Amino acid sequence: MSLSRRKLADDLSFSTLAWGAWRLKNSPDINNGEDILRLVETALDLGITTIDHADIYGNYGCEELFGSALAQTPHLRKKMEIVTKCDIALVCDARPENRINHYNTTKEHIITSVESSLRNLRTDHIDTLLLHRPDPLMIADEVADAFGTLNRAGKVRYFGVSNFTPSQFNLLQSRLDTPLVTNQVECSVLELKPVFDGTFDLMQQNRVSPMIWSPLGGSRLFRDKDDAVAAHLRPVLEEMRAKYNAPGIAEIAIAWLLSLPCNPIPVLGTMKPERLKDATTACDIKLERQDWFAILVAAQGHPVP
Repeated sequence: MSLSRRKLADDLSFSTLAWGAWRLKNSPDINNGEDILRLVETALDLGITTIDHADIYGNYGCEELFGSALAQTPHLRKKMEIVTKCDIALVCDARPENRINHYNTTKEHIITSVESSLRNLRTDHIDTLLLHRPDPLMIADEVADAFGTLNRAGKVRYFGVSNFTPSQFNLLQSRLDTPLVTNQVECSVLELKPVFDGTFDLMQQNRVSPMIWSPLGGSRLFRDKDDAVAAHLRPVLEEMRAKYNAPGIAEIAIAWLLSLPCNPIPVLGTMKPERLKDATTACDIKLERQDWFAILVAAQGHPVP
C-alpha cells in the first residue's frame, strides 16, 4: 500500500499521515524492541513513512528506544523520514542541570540536542529538525546560524517549527536562506484555533504543509463522557461514519482535517498496528462540503455566521 505524499522541498516529501513516537515508553502495547519494530514495519507497509520524535519524549527516553530497535534492522532507515524536535528543557533525572522547565534556542543547545538525537536514533542524519516551542528569548539570527552549521555538516537536511504563531514563523523565516518546511501545531475537530487564527492561512500562502499533533483531540472524542463538546460531536461523526462506511469516527475526524486546503499531515499517536491500518482509510474519504461544515457546526456549537 502507498499513501499519497506531501512535497515539502524539491528532494523531501512526507507521507500524508505520520506516526508519532511520543508514547513509546509508557504504552502498555509496547513491551520490547520487537513490538516497536512490528509497529514501524506495519506503518512502512501502509505507506506511513514519516516518523515524528522529540528529544524530550519519554523524559528523553523514546528516541533511544526507537534507535535501539532500528539498529536491529538498519535497512529500514532508508525507508523513512525522521523528524525530531528540540528546545524544551525539562526538569528530570536525565537532565539534572535543569532547575525549571524552560526553552533554549541558543546555538549551543540546538547543536548539542541534535548530536544527542543522532546518537539515540542510531542515524547519521535527521531529515527535519523542528524547534519544539516558541522561545521568548529566541535570537533568530543565532537559530539561523545553528541551522546552517547543522545543514553544512550533513546532520540535518531541513528545518521547521512547532507551535509557532504566524508572526513567530515569519520572524525566523526572515533570517533563513531556505524555507521552513513545516509548522507542527495542535488541531482537531476539538481544537480549531489554527483554522481561524491565520496559522493555516500562512501555511497555504507559503505552500507549506503543517504537521498536526493530537488530531483526535487527545482521545477526548472517545474517553471523556463529561466533555460537552465531544458529546455533541460524537453523534454527527457517527452519522458520517455510517454514510462514508468508515471503520470508526476517528477516521472521519482525520478525513475532516485532510480536507483542509493547507494539505496537513496528521501525526498518529497509536501504538496499535491495527489502528494504523484503520487510520489509512481516512485518506480515501472525501467529505462533501456540507458534511464538512456539519462537523464544524457541531464542533463550534453554533451555525456559521
